[in-house]
Amino acid sequence: MRYADMPGTQCEIFVTAATSLVWEIVIDIGAPARWSPELRRAEWLDGVAAPAVGARFAGYNEHPVIGAWRTVSQITELDPERAFAWCVLDADGRFGKAMLNPAEPMATWRFTLTPQAGGTLLRQTVRIGPGRSGLSAAIDRMPDKEGRLVAHRLDELRGGMHATLNGIKAATEQRQQAG
Repeated sequence: MRYADMPGTQCEIFVTAATSLVWEIVIDIGAPARWSPELRRAEWLDGVAAPAVGARFAGYNEHPVIGAWRTVSQITELDPERAFAWCVLDADGRFGKAMLNPAEPMATWRFTLTPQAGGTLLRQTVRIGPGRSGLSAAIDRMPDKEGRLVAHRLDELRGGMHATLNGIKAATEQRQQAG
């Protein structure tokens, strides 16, 4: 598995709640920080206060191996109650040249919601690359271990996705019961 191939992974969960309630949490950029092992907080940039295609937000992350860093994400898809996607950019040049081009993201993330009988199927996907990231720096140091490094990072991301999806499920189902 090579970084240049922009590998990805996905996770899904069934949420026993109306799609509209799931959507409310999915588009709250700060919500994943409640459950993610890496994302600590997120905030809107450029005076924006709500999601829209082209809107940007900062994510503040922390990892035990590479430390703390900030990313800038740009929303690339917003289809109400169906899909929410954004690309993650290295605006500060932490992993190479500063990059604000959505065509060269460190990663691309997406939530999709599918209404089903009794609730909503919620899927989260990520594709890494092609822009440089902390993983690129590790591969530079150990090119012979690229496949293992990529597989390990995808496993980490999958673990974070499971935590986030489980958190969204619990929060949404709690709202559904209270509502």
